[in-house]
Amino acid sequence: MATFHFELVSPERLVFTGEVNQVDVPGEEGEFGVFAGHAPYVATLKPGMLKIYATSGAPQRIVVKGGFAEVGPTGLTVLAEQATPAEEFDPAMIAEAIKDAEEDIADAETDVARDKARQRLEQMQTLCGVLEP
Repeated sequence: MATFHFELVSPERLVFTGEVNQVDVPGEEGEFGVFAGHAPYVATLKPGMLKIYATSGAPQRIVVKGGFAEVGPTGLTVLAEQATPAEEFDPAMIAEAIKDAEEDIADAETDVARDKARQRLEQMQTLCGVLEP
């Protein structure tokens, strides 16, 4: 199987760089898979699970929260707001964030604040769903 270059970058660090067979990306308009020779494409990310299929072994699972993906002639680059390996992710943190967002919705004094809190709640619920076995 043909490989391509993939880089996953977060504000804190370079999370992954190397040659891969496939990457599944949680796009805002739907999840999509990237293989060698993929057409140029730019997409925004939604909170979810990014899966990296290297040349051997099980896929590496990375929880991402927001950002952009760009497929170009040199491969795929993902700039994520947050990127954490699934095995390092703390489900208790998501439960706390869900509780906080629910409280923010109840306490919101404006429609804008309520909408932002609902968006955070939906993002955290999505993350909770992708982390379940």
